[in-house]
This record gives sequence, C-alpha cells and structure tokens, in this order.
Amino acid sequence: MSKVNELRTQRAKVWENTKAFLDSHRNEKGILSAEDTAAYEKMEQEIVDLGNEISRQEKLDALERELNLPVNSPILEKPNSNKRDTKTGRASDEYNKAFWAQTRSKGGLISHEIRNALQVGTDTEGGYLVPDEFENTLVQSLEEENVFRSLAHVFSTASGSHKIPIVTTKGTASWVDEEGAIPESDEKFGQQLIGAHKVATMIKISEELLSDSAFDLEGYFRTEFSRRIGNKEEEAFLTGDGTGKPVGIFNQTGGADVGVTAASATAITSDELIDLFYSLNSAYRKKAVWLLNDSTIKNIRKLKDSNGQYLWQPALHEGGYDTLLGKRLYTSPYVPQVSGGNKTIAFGDFSFYWIGDRKGITFKRLNERFAETGQIGFIASKRVDGKLILSEAVKVLQQKSAG
Repeated sequence: MSKVNELRTQRAKVWENTKAFLDSHRNEKGILSAEDTAAYEKMEQEIVDLGNEISRQEKLDALERELNLPVNSPILEKPNSNKRDTKTGRASDEYNKAFWAQTRSKGGLISHEIRNALQVGTDTEGGYLVPDEFENTLVQSLEEENVFRSLAHVFSTASGSHKIPIVTTKGTASWVDEEGAIPESDEKFGQQLIGAHKVATMIKISEELLSDSAFDLEGYFRTEFSRRIGNKEEEAFLTGDGTGKPVGIFNQTGGADVGVTAASATAITSDELIDLFYSLNSAYRKKAVWLLNDSTIKNIRKLKDSNGQYLWQPALHEGGYDTLLGKRLYTSPYVPQVSGGNKTIAFGDFSFYWIGDRKGITFKRLNERFAETGQIGFIASKRVDGKLILSEAVKVLQQKSAG
C-alpha cells in the first residue's frame, strides 16, 4: 500500500471515530458540552492535519515521478550538423538564447546580435516578451498555483478584448391545433466582453546570482511568477469587482446567482446545503462541484441529511477526493469566510467561467533602481480577464446580514 493510501485509510478511521464520538456525546438538544467540544475539535484537527500531509505526500510523489523521467531521448535518426532551427519569432532557439542572455547580462549591456534577436519580442512598455516555450510552462505552473484555473474554461487571445456570444433567452415549443399557427419563439442573444487587465509583480535578484551560471534563473522566475500571479488571479476570479481586475464568482454584480440565503449570519444548516444543491438546474449539476473556504468545511463537517448520513465524506483511496452530498469539494483561501452578509459557498459548473489570457508575458529589467544594494529588479506582467458568462450555471449561499 502506498504512503498516500495509508494516510487516507488512517484519515478515514479518524473520521469514523469522530462520527461515533459526535453521535454518542450529543445531548438531548443535539449539541456538545464544552468539554466534549474541545475533544471533538482535537479529533477534527487530526483530520485536517492528515489531509494536509496527504497533499504534501502527493506533491512529493509527483516530484519524484518527474525526477525519475529520462533526462534525454534516444537518437532515432542520423545526426545532421547542418540542420537549422525551423521555429521562428519567440518560438525560435535563437530568441530563447538571446532572452536569457540579456537577462543575465552584466550591467544590462547586450551585444547587437542579442538586441537584433530580441526585436521580435520588444514590448510597448520597454520590456521583452518571454519565449513561447517559457510562456507555456508559466501557464501550466499558474494552473498548479491557482485551483480555479483547473475548473474554469481558459483560452488565449491575441487582442485586448474578446466578445463571447451567449443565449439570454431560450426558444420554446408549443402545442398547436391542426393547421393552427405556430407561435414564434426565437432565442435572444447577447454578448459578454472579456477584456485584458494587467497584473504584475517585481522580482529582485542579486547580481551574484545572475552571474552564477549554476543558478536556475528560468526555474526561479517560473516558480515566483506563478506563485505571486497565480494567487492574485485566483483572488480576483473569486471576489474581484471588475474594476481593473476580473469579475469574481462571489461578486455582487456579475457574479453567480444567490441560490439560498442562510437563516444565520454565522452558521449553515444541512437543509440549506441541500436547498443550494437543488437550486442549481439539473443540467448543470452533472458537472457541478463545491467551492468554499477551509474554515467553512469545519462548520459543515457535523451536518447530516434526513437519513442521518453525514454530508461530508473523506476520500478513501489515492486519487480520490473529499465530497459533499456526493460532489467533489475544492477549497480556496480567497472564498469569503462565514460572516454576516458574505457569500460563502459556491456550487455549480465552473466551466461557464471564462478566463482569457492575452498572449505575451513581459519581463522588464531594472538596472539602476536597486544598484546600491547590488540587486537587479525584474518587472513581470501579464494581461488576463475572467467573467462568469452564464450566471445560472453557478449558485451561491449567502449568509444572513448581521445585525
């Protein structure tokens, strides 16, 4: 049995013990005493800790599999010393080599050959567009940092904006008498506009590291850029107000429809979760998942349905996932926590949230700004927008307003 499966089995046993404890220690009103609450929270924390350890072990396993891959490929054809690079523009080997040469260059001085090679990637803001291969790996890294990207529909656009046609009103059929007139019922169409908001970060690197050929500059940029930008993107995709940033799922305007309003500002009931589940049209429930904050899971872990079954269930095997009412759970720290007036849980098909990545990620080198500390600054920026193009595809639970 793998380490991950062992941890999952251990976590499942702890959960069974926790459920048994809850069932046997609730009083006639269905609540726990202060002493029992403390004991329950300790057991629940073990479930959380085991879940975190499972995530760490899965990442370690994935890294080990990657490191065990072959580092080269067999030669399947006769070497040709005259073979030329057929790729052009930012995809060419020449551009890739020139880009990293100027990035590492001492004092920012680069030769005419390098400058000429970089002309195809000159950005209007004074920087250089990253090579195509590096941009592709950056986008893949962003998906690892940003859980919402794996749920949404992501596309690339070469222009600053993209118009998406959507059906706002669907046509219907009617019963008609023999030779009777068939009433018109045309679909009405609208448009959603995906723009291009700029998100950026500044990375500082010491001159010593830049001149050290053993330092994996490309890997460092990829890791830092994806972590910083990925987190900022996810925050906007969830709670952004559309002003200089994407419109988030939980935003009051342009976000998901409210499916249920909780009776409490600080709690959620099992009936409210079930109502939220069925507030979503069955057509969207087929691919629907839950999205909520980690802290909210603690609020719902004690809840049961009308048959006495707990709504939350842990994953039992490797590759499995925790579920709520049989649907997969995803968590993000940027989903609002349970508090008066907050939208705290989303349930739906998030593929109807469209993310538009504008092609061309830019690095701009700052040679003099941090010279006194022996550092070189790099401004990394990209343009992206996101919008829920069909609000009925996702429903949210909103807490009762406080006061």
